[in-house]
Amino acid sequence: MKVAVVGATGLVGTKMLQVLTERNFPVEELIPVASEASVGKEVTFKGKAYKVVSAADAIAAKPNVAIFSAGGSTSLELAPKFAEAGITVIDNSSAWRMDPTKKLVVPEINADALTADDKIIANPNCSTIQMVVALNPLHKRYKIKRIVVSTYQSVTGTGKKAVDQLMGERAKAERGSEDAYPMAYKYPIDLNVIPQIDVFLDNGYTKEEMKMVKETNKIMRDDSIRVTATTVRIPVMGGHSESVNVEFEQDFDLAEVKQLLAAAPGVVLTDDPATQQYPMPMDAHERDEVFVGRIRRDESQPNTLNMWIVSDNLRKGAATNAVQIAEYLLAKGLL
Repeated sequence: MKVAVVGATGLVGTKMLQVLTERNFPVEELIPVASEASVGKEVTFKGKAYKVVSAADAIAAKPNVAIFSAGGSTSLELAPKFAEAGITVIDNSSAWRMDPTKKLVVPEINADALTADDKIIANPNCSTIQMVVALNPLHKRYKIKRIVVSTYQSVTGTGKKAVDQLMGERAKAERGSEDAYPMAYKYPIDLNVIPQIDVFLDNGYTKEEMKMVKETNKIMRDDSIRVTATTVRIPVMGGHSESVNVEFEQDFDLAEVKQLLAAAPGVVLTDDPATQQYPMPMDAHERDEVFVGRIRRDESQPNTLNMWIVSDNLRKGAATNAVQIAEYLLAKGLL
């Protein structure tokens, strides 16, 4: 396969290259693409150096698939140009997610909807991906009525600038460092929690919160599921965590819930209060699975479950999910 990675020099783009290597995706030729300022720089893939090229040069090279992680405006501009050239685009930005003509795919849930005609495929938001992977097997069995989710999201979800801010603040606090660092956020993030991810909308929710609402309905192909979200940035790296309260139409047995989760593709059950076993970002870091624990009945109302969901947002929340889409397309002869 001839594979283009658009945004190859960024945090997620770098992770894409790592995941393509680890999963042994059959890359015969890599075409790294980045902004004009990065053209000519080199990235390393499987021990070999590749020069970064422009989008126009990448399109001319006719890759089989282009995996985008270069931001919404870049995707809106360039993805149609790749698609018009017959190249399948898997886009990691928010640009195409709610476009009714584009599929929004988590392979464990709805890859079966993909066809050879899908030339621009949207990769969902990181916080949505991990939640629906864990909830899908339970929805099939008990039918979800309502989800209340609060997220605890890693600074890596914002990008390198946010990581630099966190580490800069920490160095200043620990060593009195006077080195300058960027401010990705309006407020300090170290020793702090910021209850805002993305911009506020007219309804008082943030864009990130409304992504979780709309994307969940689209991925799970069920607009009857009611979702309300609060998304929060915390000073950690390694993965996003979520407290999820889910109300079902049918009652459930806790033992069966755990059996369903343990058997679900892409899910790891980590749930043993007696030995203090539960998912944490440090355990999910550099892993592709979605980890679930703290499973317990909500004693305040019937048919309702509490659970804790953790996953590496740069991997399953971004790079791995995109590569899994490419793997599915290849296996089905759609590339």
